[in-house]
Amino acid sequence: MVGSHPPVTSSALPADGPHGAGRTTVPLPRRPLDPAAGPGDQVRRWYENELGWATVPATRENPGENTGFPVRLRVGERFDVLDVPAEAGRAGLRHLVAGSPVALQGGRMRLLVAAGSAEELPGLLEWLEWRVPALDLTALGEGALMDAPLPPGRPDAAQGAAVWLRPPEPGCEVEASLPTMSAVGGVVGAPDLVRLVYTVATQCHRLRLRRGCAQPPAFPPASDQALAFS
Repeated sequence: MVGSHPPVTSSALPADGPHGAGRTTVPLPRRPLDPAAGPGDQVRRWYENELGWATVPATRENPGENTGFPVRLRVGERFDVLDVPAEAGRAGLRHLVAGSPVALQGGRMRLLVAAGSAEELPGLLEWLEWRVPALDLTALGEGALMDAPLPPGRPDAAQGAAVWLRPPEPGCEVEASLPTMSAVGGVVGAPDLVRLVYTVATQCHRLRLRRGCAQPPAFPPASDQALAFS
């Protein structure tokens, strides 16, 4: 791996830098409380009122995978998402700080990373010399949606619904805990996106090799072939 830092695009620049003007986050207006609101509305209010995260209701045309509460989160405004197999994601947890949100759903781990990271991922993987096309690692960025995990303390999650492994903390700016490109003067103390991506990419590659070794051979051994044609 090369010893210098990868090329940086404007999406990785800090919000208070000369090129980051206009990226200041404005909290969403608080939704009024409604005692008669359903569970989905209560979950949506928790995200918007307590965290300031934008949500959208799931529709029949776009229900997502959430079999519990039909609420989805807008990605790309406050955070992007690194989507990896849960086993690979566990290896990357050591690079996160205590407040870094992490979700689980259906054998996948979703690591919240700094907004703009999805645009950086292809170039970052190439710089890290990970050019394996079948690498099971994707990033969700601006315009994407993710199923909203249930808020902490809600035990009524349906099977297959998204849940928090490490929930976000109400009242705290999530940006301070998200992995970012530390080389360009990101938030002080924030996790390093480069180390996180390198670790999970390595684990994804190992999982791919393991699955390949577990596959039966395309052709039977020579002795079996002789028996088959005898």
